[in-house]
Amino acid sequence: MSQNLVSITITPEQQATVLQALAQIEAVLKDLITLAPPQRKKMKYMGSKSVDFTRTTIRTASSNPDVLPPNLDIAGAEADVAALDMLLPIMERVSQLSQRIDDTVAALGSDSFATARKAYAQLKLSGLAAGLEGLVKALGGTFARPSRKKK
Repeated sequence: MSQNLVSITITPEQQATVLQALAQIEAVLKDLITLAPPQRKKMKYMGSKSVDFTRTTIRTASSNPDVLPPNLDIAGAEADVAALDMLLPIMERVSQLSQRIDDTVAALGSDSFATARKAYAQLKLSGLAAGLEGLVKALGGTFARPSRKKK
C-alpha cells in the first residue's frame, strides 16, 4: 500500500495569485523590519507575564507625565503597543497558514519519496533486464555511504 498523506494540485495561476497577494501584504506592511540574530538575542521580550505590566505601566505613565523624566518617550511606547495590538492577529493568521504550508510540503515530500523508494526497489529487481542498469546504479549512489577509513 502506498503512502498518500495529501493530494493537492496548485496551478500556476494559483501560485501567481498567492505570490501577488503576498507582495501586496509586504507593500502594505512596508515598515516591518528584519533583525540580525545578535540583535534578537540581546533583546528583552515582552512575554505573556509582562503584557499586563507593560500595558498598565505605559497607561499609568501616560496619565502621570509630571513624575517622569521628559526624555522618556511614553507616546512612542503607546504607539508601539497600538501597533503590536494590530500586528498580533495578523501574525497569528500568517503563522497558522505557514504551519499548514509546512505540513503540506512535508507530506508531499514524504509521499513522493516513499513512492520513489518503492519504485527504486522494483527497478533494482526488474530494471536490469530492461537495460536500466546504469540508471539504477546512479540512483543507488544517492544512498551510498562513504567507506570508513580503517584506523
